[in-house]
Amino acid sequence: MSVIIHLDRPHKHFTNLDFLTGKVVLQLHSEAAIGGIQVKLEGESRTRLAGPRYPHNEQSDKKRTEIEVHKILYKVETVFPTAAVFNAETPDRAYTFARGTYEYPFKFKFPFNNSCSIHNSMLTNLNITGLRVEMAKDTARHVKKTLPPSLSGFPGMADIKYYVKATVIRPQFYKENLRAITNLNFLPIEPPRTGKPNEETYARRQHQFTDAPNVSKKRSLFQKMSSSSLRDAAGGSPRVSADLRLPNPSILTCNEPIPMRVLVKKLSESYETIFLQMIQVELISYTNIIAHDLRRTESGTWVILSQSNMAVPLGRGGDPADTEWTIDADLWSGIPLPSTVAPSFETCNVSRTYELEVRVGLTHGSVGNMKPQLIVLPLRMPVKVYSGIAPPKALLDAMATNGQAKPTATPTSPTGSMDSSTRPPMPPRPARPPVPANPEDGYDDAPPSYEDAMAETLSPVDGPRREYNPPDASSERSVEPGADPRSPVGKEPEASTPYSNQEAMSSAETLDMLPESPPESRSGSPPNSPVARQQSVLKIHKAPLLLEEDSPPEYQTIAASKPQASHSQVNRVPSQPGARPMNLGVPSRKPVPGSPSRQT
Repeated sequence: MSVIIHLDRPHKHFTNLDFLTGKVVLQLHSEAAIGGIQVKLEGESRTRLAGPRYPHNEQSDKKRTEIEVHKILYKVETVFPTAAVFNAETPDRAYTFARGTYEYPFKFKFPFNNSCSIHNSMLTNLNITGLRVEMAKDTARHVKKTLPPSLSGFPGMADIKYYVKATVIRPQFYKENLRAITNLNFLPIEPPRTGKPNEETYARRQHQFTDAPNVSKKRSLFQKMSSSSLRDAAGGSPRVSADLRLPNPSILTCNEPIPMRVLVKKLSESYETIFLQMIQVELISYTNIIAHDLRRTESGTWVILSQSNMAVPLGRGGDPADTEWTIDADLWSGIPLPSTVAPSFETCNVSRTYELEVRVGLTHGSVGNMKPQLIVLPLRMPVKVYSGIAPPKALLDAMATNGQAKPTATPTSPTGSMDSSTRPPMPPRPARPPVPANPEDGYDDAPPSYEDAMAETLSPVDGPRREYNPPDASSERSVEPGADPRSPVGKEPEASTPYSNQEAMSSAETLDMLPESPPESRSGSPPNSPVARQQSVLKIHKAPLLLEEDSPPEYQTIAASKPQASHSQVNRVPSQPGARPMNLGVPSRKPVPGSPSRQT
């Protein structure tokens, strides 16, 4: 006896409003008694974290493990017995099947919101790790929002999975029920996009180049003025600023290039030319994992663009102050986001947020004689990543005719959840035959919400679909392809309590990006910058040339105008495929034999 699930896959992944169709194939090699056949469409969000058993006792090494499981999607369809065969007077009746092959079709439709609930099944919540038996506890924290995407890459710590499960119920207590499971890939519909297209959000940093120490020499009356004297007369070394601009609100789309602009502005009078030496674009993800009172944040990066040693002049040395240059967008306009980037989401125990960081490396000097001084201005901005699957127009029109005239009042709020205001009465629940009793099922199918009931009359999404390929889960600790881990690898996932310092999840640059921040002096380049590591090496020999004074970044929303024709544009430099930032750190050295510092 065996059971197999055959799915009709019109797309590589499913989304809201999609129909999931297929059939269950039951093969019997001999006569058998069967109580019923059920097909379930399930979505599950599971987390597992380890933390100290006694948080206030630092000397204790004992650990405790917390497991939290949420059923974000649960639909059941009984394909046998059908309504014509089922007899309510004998619900526990068994049916004898002859030898042969039997096929039963099924059909589901993905809803909008999650139907979160705690699944109390012993088989689902039981986890055996080594010699320990772990059990998930109930929790009263539930988030009612749009279904999250499939998420993996954190084996043993967090995952969100969707699957179809077929169960053949066997009435004999000594015979186990037959089951077949097929995993699904899910990518949700994006929330409606609101905002003003003529506005931009920007992050800005300023920097003042320092003058190289010059040996003063006595000049005669008729001696020609040197270039350094001309530079001093023009106001010394130049002062520049760099801007990262994104549409308001800052939204990135899966499998599409980043719609950003990078500007460099000259703030002071100087005869020296500004050069673009390096540029690096990174997308940083923060996956917040919760398991009851334990919390943990896993971060990773996708390097979208990384180029160095560019030496591209920005304008000319005689350009006046307040001249603005736009870096050529062709550097990144042809590079889409990787298919492993999941859209931003929030569910009961897992959430995902993003930040975009652009590092602009600038130097100054003249053509053919650039100064060795190199500064890197990191520009970081919080962004949202959308799936790129727009909601159908019929759904937006249905909500508009429901008394919500504003275009922002759509089936999902900007946070991704459905708007619960001004709802009509709940539609009647369709009648269905009773479901055969199964000890595995801890609860029945809940009544549909208004949004899901209204969605039953709408057709699936007919539009472009983005590629989404979450990494396959493995037994070892891994990260998503294309992402660089920023957390310890190969260790037991330890978590912190909610009372720990949450500021550790953000960098210093992010904390400085506050509206209307007063100008303050800063020294040093960002510690995570590859060029900053290069500067730490060069400072040994060229410390006087690398003293810098930066202002904290500004982060505001402005009404952007069209680029002026007078703004010059930087030419594109051929990129190197697969280029990665160079690691210029100084290796550790062994002590010299016989030296006083050598330990005996």
